[in-house]
Parts: sequence; structure tokens; C-alpha cells
Amino acid sequence: MGGEGLSGMSSLQHEDRSPINTELCNLTHISEFFLLGLSDDPELQPMLFGLFLSMFVITVLGNLLIILAVTSDPHLHTPMYFFLSILSLDDICFISTTMPKMLVDIQTHSRAISYGGCLTQMSIFVIFACMDVLLLAAMAYDRYVAICQPLNYPLIMNPRLCVSLVLLSFVTSFLEGHLNVWMVLQITDFKEVEIPSFFCDPSHVLELSCKHTLTSDLFKYIFGTIFGFLPTLGILFSYYKIISSVLRMSSSSGKYKAFSTCGSHLSIVCLFFGTALGVYFSSAVSHSPRDMAVSSTMYTVVTPLLNPFIYSLRNKDLKSALSRLYKPGTETSR
Repeated sequence: MGGEGLSGMSSLQHEDRSPINTELCNLTHISEFFLLGLSDDPELQPMLFGLFLSMFVITVLGNLLIILAVTSDPHLHTPMYFFLSILSLDDICFISTTMPKMLVDIQTHSRAISYGGCLTQMSIFVIFACMDVLLLAAMAYDRYVAICQPLNYPLIMNPRLCVSLVLLSFVTSFLEGHLNVWMVLQITDFKEVEIPSFFCDPSHVLELSCKHTLTSDLFKYIFGTIFGFLPTLGILFSYYKIISSVLRMSSSSGKYKAFSTCGSHLSIVCLFFGTALGVYFSSAVSHSPRDMAVSSTMYTVVTPLLNPFIYSLRNKDLKSALSRLYKPGTETSR
């Protein structure tokens, strides 16, 4: 693998120098990058291929079942399940951005990705990752209105608002994805071409730059605030209001019903942000590129995989809809 990688470095302007020497900052005219991957051990490749192929198939089929159940059951034509179906579609697109390329790399024993291909993957990855966060924030707002303002819920969470929130999430995520591409295009000198991940992670690609300009740092902080801090703050505020409202309820059955309606969403929020924080802290503790590549699978693979199971196991209405998909004649009392 190492010989193939070094032989491909002829695409660089300076062929006689090692491209992964971090002391050199004159790598220009790059035509491709090299992904570190998860392991170089040849004996592990078949196991990794089988493991991630099965995870990819299960993720796609599980989220497709969620979408099919929501669209086919009139009882689920509500804002909460509308957002859930969009989230499931987003998870399919999210995992499809990175997983097929990794599976092909394992089979072909190649880690190269073209410059244009890397920018495309990075842009699409950012779009669906940001949309994931914004959709979770929209779902938290939906639960806040349903529990704290139940009488006004149909009026506030009308179809027009729901569609507008999804479109706003997509447009803002689209802008963020293309901003990341623009920032990479501003890089004129690279210190190396090896990306310490199994996909073109934007944070790792930007770290390849020899120069960190004030403009690029400013953009990173601004959009990090918009797509990280503000949605998280919105989710925390929504659940603060929800918990405060539920604790004021006198009926224990009412409290249970209120918490059960947002239990699945809260589990997904904890899973998403928990894995992201886990990756962040693991990268801070361990500076091994291979460890960072492995830890990144938690939020890129594991989270989309578990989302359908969390909702289908914890939500009675969705379980009923899924059972009717298998047995079309089945009716469940409501």
C-alpha cells in the first residue's frame, strides 16, 4: 500500500520530495489526496469490508422502512413524523457520502481520491451533517410546542412552517458545504496530501494548509457558532422548557405521556452529540491519526445506523405502522 501511494505522488509538482513531510510547504498543483483508512493490515480487510457493508445495508434499509411507514400510514402524517422521515432520508444520504467510497477502497486496496472528488465528498458530507443538526433542532422545537403549547400546536406547527423549516435547514447547510469548498480552494500550499481519516473530513483537509489566514479562521468560528452552538442552544432551551412544563403537571400519567413523546428524539440527540463529543475528546487525548480515523466512524456510521432502531423500539405508533407494513390487513386499536 505504501509503495502504491508513493508512486502516485508524481501528480505533485515536486516529485523528488516526500509529500508527507510536514516541514515542506511547497506542494502545489495537487491532483489527488490519500486517505489513511482504518487499517493497513491485509488480514483485517475482508472483515472490515463485511462489517461496514452490513452496517451500510442495515442503515439504508432501516431508514427506508421509517420513510415508508410514515408516508403510508395516515396516522403518522404529523409534524413530528414528517421531520423524522426527513431525518431518515438525511441519514441515508449522510452515510452514502462516505461508506461506498470506503468499501471500494477496501476492495481495490487503493486509498487515492481525486482533488475534485475530495471537494465533492467534503461538500456533500457537510451539507447532510449540518442538516442533521438543524433537523434535530427543528424536532426539539416541535416537541416544545406540542408539550408546552398543546392547544396552539396545530396552528403553530402547520404544514407551511414544517416545510419552511426543512427548506431553511437545507439552504443553510448547502451554503455551509460550499463555504468549506471555497476555503479549501483558497489553499495554495499544502504541507502533505495524506488525510488522517477514511473520508475527506473538512477539518482534516483544512489542516493540510501551510497557512492559516485570519479570514479562514473567522469563517470557521462564525459558521461553527451558527451550525454548532445555536442549534445546540435551541435544543437545550426547548428541553429546559419541556422539563419545566412536565414537572408542573400533577398527573403522573400525564408526565409519563409527555416524556414518552420526546424520549426517542432525546435519545437521538444524546447519541448524536455524545458521539461527536466522544470523537472530539478522543482526538484531544490521542494524537494518533489512525485512532482519530476509527473514532470518526462513531458519528458517521453508528449514529445513522442506530436512529431507526431507537425510534422503532421506543415509539408505539411507529411500531404499529411498521407491523402493518408486514401485515397490511392488521389494524391496531388507538
